[in-house]
Amino acid sequence: MARFVLIHGAFAGGWCWEPVVDLLEQAGHEVSAPDLPGSGADDTPAGDVTLNAYADRVCSELSYSHQPAILVGHSMGGMVITQAAARCPERIALLVYLAAFLPRDGQSLLSLTQLPEGADDQVQANLTIEGDPAVGVLTPRALAHALFNCATTRQLDWALARIRPQPLAPFLEPVAIGAHPIDPSKRVYIRCAQDHAIPPVLQLRMVEESPCAAVHELDTDHSPFLSRSAQLAKLLTRIAADHQQTEAASGSTPNG
Repeated sequence: MARFVLIHGAFAGGWCWEPVVDLLEQAGHEVSAPDLPGSGADDTPAGDVTLNAYADRVCSELSYSHQPAILVGHSMGGMVITQAAARCPERIALLVYLAAFLPRDGQSLLSLTQLPEGADDQVQANLTIEGDPAVGVLTPRALAHALFNCATTRQLDWALARIRPQPLAPFLEPVAIGAHPIDPSKRVYIRCAQDHAIPPVLQLRMVEESPCAAVHELDTDHSPFLSRSAQLAKLLTRIAADHQQTEAASGSTPNG
C-alpha cells in the first residue's frame, strides 16, 4: 500500500481531506493531511506565512517516515508541493496535482491567475483584501460559487464553518525549482471539469506547459474531496497502483 501526504489549498486546512482520509485508510494506505502554517488549527501569524514556510512544513511532514510519499496538492497546494519537491525530492515518490496550480520555475500563483485562461477565476474575482499583513477573504456566497458549486448543502455548511482568511504573501512568491527540474514522469494531474476557481482551460494550459505522466478528469467542482470523495479516493488508489507498477517494471526501488 502507498503513503499519501495530502496538502490543502487556500482558505482551508487539513480538515478538508477528512472524507478522503477515511476512505484511503480503509483501503490500507498510510495517510496524513497536515495544516499549513496559518491554516486550519495552526496559529502561525499571517506575517510569518510564506511559500517557503509552507514548503518547510511539507518537508517536515514527509520526514516522519522513511517511505517516500505520494504528495497530493490541491489548488494553491500545487505551488506548495512544487516548492517542496525542489527542497526534499528524495522524500517524494510522486506529485499529484488536484485542480491545482502547476507552476514552472519563477512563476507565482498570481502570475498564473493573470494568464488569459484564468479570466474566469471566481476566487480572484470576488476576493476582498483586509488587514496588514494582508489576508484574503471571500463571502460565504462567493465561497459556495467558487469552491463548492457541486457540494450538497450539508457539505457546504460543514466546509464554511471551517474556512479561514488566507494570508496573501504565498500568492505573490514565485517558486524556485533551481537547477534540477522535476521529472515529468513523477507528476500526475487531476483536472476538474466544473471548476470555478481554476478554470479548466487554465488547468489544460498548465499541463501543456509542464507535461505530466498522466492526466485524469473528474466531472465536478474545485473541491472533489467533498463533492466526489469516494470517486477521488478510488482514483488516488488507482494512481498509486499505476505508479507502483511503473516503478516495478523499470526496476526502480521505492527510494530510486
